[in-house]
Amino acid sequence: MTANHDQIKFAYWVPNVSGGLVISKLEQRTGWDIDYNRRLAQIAEQAGFDYALSQIRFTAGYGAEVQHEPVAFSHALLAATTKLKVIAALLPGPWNPAVAAKQIATISQLTEGRVAVNIVSGWFRGEFTAIGEPWLDHDERYRRSEEFIRSLRGIWTQDSFTFRGDFYRFSDYTLKPKPAQPLPEIFQGGSSRAARDMAARVSDWYFTNGNSVDEIKKQVDDIRAKARANNHSVRIGVNAFAIARDSEVEARSVLNEIIAKADPEAVNAFGHEVKNAGKASPEGQGNWAKSSFEDLVQYNDGFKTNLIGTPEQIAERIIALKKIGVDLVLLGFLHFQEEVEYFGRRVIPLVRALEADAARHVQAAE
Repeated sequence: MTANHDQIKFAYWVPNVSGGLVISKLEQRTGWDIDYNRRLAQIAEQAGFDYALSQIRFTAGYGAEVQHEPVAFSHALLAATTKLKVIAALLPGPWNPAVAAKQIATISQLTEGRVAVNIVSGWFRGEFTAIGEPWLDHDERYRRSEEFIRSLRGIWTQDSFTFRGDFYRFSDYTLKPKPAQPLPEIFQGGSSRAARDMAARVSDWYFTNGNSVDEIKKQVDDIRAKARANNHSVRIGVNAFAIARDSEVEARSVLNEIIAKADPEAVNAFGHEVKNAGKASPEGQGNWAKSSFEDLVQYNDGFKTNLIGTPEQIAERIIALKKIGVDLVLLGFLHFQEEVEYFGRRVIPLVRALEADAARHVQAAE
């Protein structure tokens, strides 16, 4: 394992939907259009980010009134960069794995393998109803997602691929050209038992919502133990909303203003939907089970991860996440272009220095 592979990775949420990453009426110098996002991708690449994640939404709501489709948008960002990997969100149901496999294989060939996918099992019933897609029970959605992933991987690696599932069927299907090597990485999210078990069987990466170090460690330990039992390996990504400022007082002031100017109607509506989605799982919990109003102002509990403060404070907290087994931090920002640049200039070098220092201590002890 090389030192570079051992470094914690950084990703950012692509703002390909309007409204940014917080449900707040506070002004955000963030655009959802392609010109803004092309420039943002270039800034992120220069700043040391490894990945960008394009979002999937089909309907307006919760402050996001317009949304670009993620696969096409991801390709546009890849065309504007040379190193950055872009993760396109796919939603089983609207997407068929044969179509998705072909789309992603083509983009992989055109971009020297820099595309990845995030399989979103779905949490918003109203969205499925609006576009005429059947709404499955909670665990059935994850069973379908697992078949989707197995189908993608089979199509990408086999000729005459045959599969007999409950949701997808293939008979002697051969896709050519296949994706560039290495194959597109497969990400997924969720916190339910079904989500974690699926990750431990088939996914390359597992995203979890923001949380404290102790709570994230419980998920990391659980997934890694299950994966080992399945002779599988999965890496962990954690959501966080970063507010890096020259002083902690300034950073906390920004957080307080975001929450003070939250849109209560939109936050409460979002909270209602996501908590209902969690209650539909057999264990009666989900990603947002313990989220407060303040937590829900950021879509994926990013405030909970507490990457809020000075560059030095944030770097130390990122290293604390790495120590419990986190491999990637997925970041949202208030003003994306300028804050991604600041994060790359002020935070990432501190993280790399702390990683190098830790590696030297390990070598000295051997």
